[in-house]
Amino acid sequence: METNNNLATQESGKTAGIVSYFTIVGWLIAYFAMHKDKKTELGSYQLRQTLLFHIVAMVLSYGWGFIASMLILSSGLSFLAYFGWIINLGLFILWIIGFIGAINGEKKPIPLIGEKAQTTFPGI
Repeated sequence: METNNNLATQESGKTAGIVSYFTIVGWLIAYFAMHKDKKTELGSYQLRQTLLFHIVAMVLSYGWGFIASMLILSSGLSFLAYFGWIINLGLFILWIIGFIGAINGEKKPIPLIGEKAQTTFPGI
């Protein structure tokens, strides 16, 4: 009976991890509705990782959008818009790597940010 409870807990953490990858709203749902009262090691790992990923993605996307729009408006260097595509493609690749790890129920860090997330948000 303990094995079934442990398996259910593991699946709960896996589900919270998967849901957390779908935008910051998904992260909030995963944390408050699925994880806060039933904390699991896997769920905590994935939630810390996705929180930092969402923060980094927003800062890079909006930050580069602001900088590029100012440069394009002031100098007409429209090719700078392509760097935004490169940034978004890189973020999408990182998202896929993390999402596959969540689907497989693994504690696989997202390259560049996964390990940092574990030390940045220890309270999750």
